[in-house]
Amino acid sequence: MINSYWAICSGIEGNLAAYEAVLADIKSLGNAVTDFYILGDFLGLQGNNRGVIDRIQSPGANEPIPQVCLGWWEEQCLNLHGLRGSLDAPELIAKVGTDGAKLLWESINWELVQWLRTLHFGFHELDCLLIHGSTVSPADELTPDTPAIELCDRLIRADANNLFCGRSGLMFECWVEPKQLQSQIITLDGAQTPQDLAKSPRRIVGVGNVGRKKSQANYVLYNPATDIVKLKTVGY
Repeated sequence: MINSYWAICSGIEGNLAAYEAVLADIKSLGNAVTDFYILGDFLGLQGNNRGVIDRIQSPGANEPIPQVCLGWWEEQCLNLHGLRGSLDAPELIAKVGTDGAKLLWESINWELVQWLRTLHFGFHELDCLLIHGSTVSPADELTPDTPAIELCDRLIRADANNLFCGRSGLMFECWVEPKQLQSQIITLDGAQTPQDLAKSPRRIVGVGNVGRKKSQANYVLYNPATDIVKLKTVGY
């Protein structure tokens, strides 16, 4: 439908008040929002991880059911519990220290950790990839300052014309228009003939951050029928 939108957010980081503000804004749009995506980092150190998860798992009347994927904080939580490759979460400890890691550990119980394990790494819908970082890693931070060749690589890996991501916490719309793009496979028998890749413009959209900035939450509306992106800021 031409007036239908996807609502896409990331980075609630345990800030329930900010998440409620985004939900209220989405609800004010009536039936215009048909799909709702949370691109990870709903956990964090903002104070109410369990409350945020409860709201995600139990949406209210006339609220869209969120589709949720893993972010950096969720991956670190799984590391803390020995359920991912990096035992003891050295990346988390380097960022927030042992006190921060302990706070994250205590913020959710084992049952909720098991629920985290069921979440997707990302979503591929139509010609769009919706993911926290990129297909490389949840920690992959894409911004308008990321080199164009690196942005092209992430888009090609995803086989997507639109990549929506949240790792940077920034809101932006960045177009990549390659003039010449080839790929080549090298095997033990030698290099194969280079293959031309599609050179149509592709886009990376930063969906902002819901919970990090006090009194201000960001999210994005996307119309798949018209390809229009709207960057939204909500006060609370």
